[in-house]
Amino acid sequence: MTVTPIHADAGLRPPGRDGGLRQTFRSKYLLRLLVRRELRARYKGSLLGLGWSYVRPAVHFAVYYYVIGVFLGLDQLIENFPVYLFSGMVLINLFTETLHSATRSVTGNAALVRKVFLPRELFPTASALVSLVHFLPGLTILLGAAVATGWRPSPEGLAAAVLGFAIIAVLGLGLGLLCAAVNVFFRDLEQVVDILMIVITWSAPMIYPWTHVREHAPGWVLDVYLANPLVSAVSLFQRAFWFPGTRGDFTFPPDLYARAGISLAASVLVFAAGHAAFARMQKRFAQEL
Repeated sequence: MTVTPIHADAGLRPPGRDGGLRQTFRSKYLLRLLVRRELRARYKGSLLGLGWSYVRPAVHFAVYYYVIGVFLGLDQLIENFPVYLFSGMVLINLFTETLHSATRSVTGNAALVRKVFLPRELFPTASALVSLVHFLPGLTILLGAAVATGWRPSPEGLAAAVLGFAIIAVLGLGLGLLCAAVNVFFRDLEQVVDILMIVITWSAPMIYPWTHVREHAPGWVLDVYLANPLVSAVSLFQRAFWFPGTRGDFTFPPDLYARAGISLAASVLVFAAGHAAFARMQKRFAQEL
């Protein structure tokens, strides 16, 4: 019996060569399974289930509104302060949840990483999609509140909303990929990310107007502050959903759309760097876990 040798050009590929985000989105069935698995695990034994996606932002909003808005008086300083606050809150919550869950996505699926070959990017991508599922109820509440205060859709407003969302989604997934990979080797990163959640909440004009920074901080601090992509993203969402329901006398950060374009470009670079780092480090995931 003659045995025909198999050559390298016979169509065989080394394991993992077809991985990456492209293969992740080709594996739609696996991605859906991971999203469903994470949602079921999170709400296992829960009476409300996904209803907590409405309760959590509502309680979060109520605390900030009464403490910052009513007790500290920002409700009198900013017109329609509840909509101003919530339009920034839903976007910041999307970013923080994406970063928080993506950081733990690989270590949280250690058994699958060790035993099954599949694109490792599936795990942070699934976590980002779960965060998006939780974002939609908050966005629904925001739209209802905005309509009640006189908001009507406009091309400029919708474009601002899409641009703000794009900055958050791309930046969140890029940092999530990077942190997910690094966290496999340095588990202290989880604690660092938890601390960063506090900083992130106050790093954008969600609870206060950006003019407070202009009035109380040195010029270089203001420049650093305005360079933060989260500031541009939150300002765009406020421009889209809050500003149309006001008298129109609020001043947004200078060159908002130009800064937003730069922020989106920077987010794409962060995403590319995070993906490259993840692709490089994933070869040792099974060994480290």
